[in-house]
Amino acid sequence: MAQFSMAASNLCMAIVALVAVAAAAVGEAATAVEHTFVVSEMKMTHLCNETLVTVVNGQLPGPAIEVTEGDSVAVHVVNKSPHNITIHWHGLKQRLNCWADGVPMVTQCPIRPGHNMTYRLNVTGQEGTLWWHAHVSGLRASLHGAFIIRPRHAYPFPKPHKEIPIVIGEWWSMNLAQLAKNMEDGYYDDSSSATTINGKLGDLYNCSGVVEDGLVLDVEPGKTYLLRLLNAALYSEYYVKIAGHEFTVVGADANYVRPFTTDVLAIGPGETLDALVVANATPGKYYMVAVGGQAPKPDIQIPETRSRATVRYAIGASNGDEAAPPVVPEMPDQHDFMVSFNFHGNLSSPNRTGSPPVPATADESLFVVLRMGSICRGGRLSCKRSGSKESIIVETMNNVSFQLPAAAAATPLLEELYYDNRGNGTAVGGGLDELYTLPDRPAKPFNYTDRALIPWGPNEAWLEPTEKATVARRFRHGTVMDIVFQNAAMMDTDNHPMHLHGHDMFVLAQGHDNYDAVRDVARYNLVDPPLKNTVLVPRLGWAAVRFVADNPGVWYMHCHYELHVSIGMAAVFVIEDGPTLESALPPPPLDFPKCNQ
Repeated sequence: MAQFSMAASNLCMAIVALVAVAAAAVGEAATAVEHTFVVSEMKMTHLCNETLVTVVNGQLPGPAIEVTEGDSVAVHVVNKSPHNITIHWHGLKQRLNCWADGVPMVTQCPIRPGHNMTYRLNVTGQEGTLWWHAHVSGLRASLHGAFIIRPRHAYPFPKPHKEIPIVIGEWWSMNLAQLAKNMEDGYYDDSSSATTINGKLGDLYNCSGVVEDGLVLDVEPGKTYLLRLLNAALYSEYYVKIAGHEFTVVGADANYVRPFTTDVLAIGPGETLDALVVANATPGKYYMVAVGGQAPKPDIQIPETRSRATVRYAIGASNGDEAAPPVVPEMPDQHDFMVSFNFHGNLSSPNRTGSPPVPATADESLFVVLRMGSICRGGRLSCKRSGSKESIIVETMNNVSFQLPAAAAATPLLEELYYDNRGNGTAVGGGLDELYTLPDRPAKPFNYTDRALIPWGPNEAWLEPTEKATVARRFRHGTVMDIVFQNAAMMDTDNHPMHLHGHDMFVLAQGHDNYDAVRDVARYNLVDPPLKNTVLVPRLGWAAVRFVADNPGVWYMHCHYELHVSIGMAAVFVIEDGPTLESALPPPPLDFPKCNQ
């Protein structure tokens, strides 16, 4: 466990006091914020290679959207790339605004090359760090940026001297469209060339001996800095440390948390964190290091992913040796998943005034096993498995791998639902007829965390056969839903960052090994569970969540590892209209894109 310093302890006490006594300051009126995102290709050179990259406004990461709670936002997307594009506003609740969620053929037709679309967003009732990214396989690696929502009144912690977005990403020297094609074809051997921090590879990487540029954070002694971290990487959770410094975590997924102090952060793909850092070390230079975690053998291993930035105290600060090399932090082992388990277990809600209450009971429940399976190539009914080229490995939820319906080539599922509910026959398609109900639990129970199932071979082969379908689950408006996500040891034991669009989830508990309802329900935190839009299901363990299905639309639920969602670890949650006009999905915008125009 990290030790609390006196300064960090005092900071936590100050934050708790500010949370308990809400600030009475009056903020400015809500404003309309506009951005234009021009999506295009440009050449970038790293590691001695020139690569054609798809970016927004010529930037990597893309431009940050910075707003105040309650503002309205319009983002005009101009697609000058050769790819179909959608933009997803990750973690934005999109109340009664599913049309702007940005999932191709689930909520909208993609923005085709040479076409435009305006996303109209509302950020009422949310504060903190979110992000935006392409919801197109592979392209998320280069089409992403921060989405920062500041409070209209005061922060519930001492106002920082400066706010600094920290975007952890990956540099791919290959064409990202080819990466997506390889995953679609069942070839999963590609890996990134480097880890990046704010788009910079850092001095661990070089081209013919010339080191890559790294991010430099200039700080002043005694000042407090708010780091707004997001993990935009396709494949890895990251552990983050700054040598000689501690973090006070104050937010996660744009929800405030009860402050706690730690010397290491754990952030999975799709997650965001807000953390305060006090520049209270001896003036000098200190490395901030991000190292990617991965499951140990017998899981398939990828090259270690790591990058570092430099925290540099102001020149002239007393006792600083400007010529000394930066101090290097001692990093956790990349295979030590207890770092992640303990970090996420420390998250809790501060129970601020106005926070949503935790429903005492649930109306329905699901037990969802997350695991690999396989299907036969070419539509054959039987084939060799366990890594054979006759079959394709897929990811599943309760042994069903997600695919869009054939009819969705003409009409997105959301449009089908909207017009089907109103019975006016406007929509053309039939995608709703192909929906396959996500089972309450897997049809074949087994010892989900049996380590003998990890290596390919006879032990796991009997469990491999699966099917592909448009996996969906319908909910009455206002249903309180419990889901237990069970991570299974089927050919792979990575954790799974499960992201639900359009909603936050109360994380009631997490645990190791197999979930036991009799034993584990008693451990549910119904007092101050954290609210998250992306929940990290631990390796060889489980996580229990509760959410209220009160936002009508068709919402994507999926793992945020790019490989996993691309090969089927996903479902759509269809949430019905409520009884009033204020709880029903309004019609699509007049300029909503059409698939055939």
